[in-house]
Amino acid sequence: MIAFVSGQVAALAPDTAVIEVGGVGMAVQCAPNTLAALRIGQPARLATSLVVREDSLTLYGFADDDERQVFELLQTVSGVGPRLAQTMLAVHAPDALRAAVAAGDEKALTAVPGIGKKGAQRLLLELKDRLGAPVGTAVRQAAAAAPASWRDQLHGALLGLGYAAREADDAVAAVAPQAEAADRPDVGALLRAALQTLNRTR
Repeated sequence: MIAFVSGQVAALAPDTAVIEVGGVGMAVQCAPNTLAALRIGQPARLATSLVVREDSLTLYGFADDDERQVFELLQTVSGVGPRLAQTMLAVHAPDALRAAVAAGDEKALTAVPGIGKKGAQRLLLELKDRLGAPVGTAVRQAAAAAPASWRDQLHGALLGLGYAAREADDAVAAVAPQAEAADRPDVGALLRAALQTLNRTR
């Protein structure tokens, strides 16, 4: 297992970071909130989880070991694959997920794209007593504030991709109607839409 990668950020894309490790570029699938903290040319360390399939080897990257451990635990639930697990962590921090499971909060789980009522009930049933108690503070406040964080996540991701602050501001404004029309904005989809807007103006 590849537990982490550490090196210079060689490239960034809407859902991938390339980290140079010993002269080799490692492509790592990351959520927008993880990508937002990375900068091309700067050193980075990502906790990673290697997902092996018959036709692919995919490395998923996370801000810390806790996110990776929760990512792997989520996949033990029937019907949850790596992409859905990563989407859950893009919407909710590990502690927010722990709080939701501990409280039996279906609404918090169905806020994740791809999870319906039955899926939320299955998650609550299979993860009960397995995720553990929240380890941070103000989890409820952070979870409640999550819907408003798409602007910061999107802006940070655009800066990480090398766009100027003014360009990032304009792109965020351009996709704001799309974001505000959704109950829970999908930052990955918004990033793709923002990049299309920026490509048209260049």
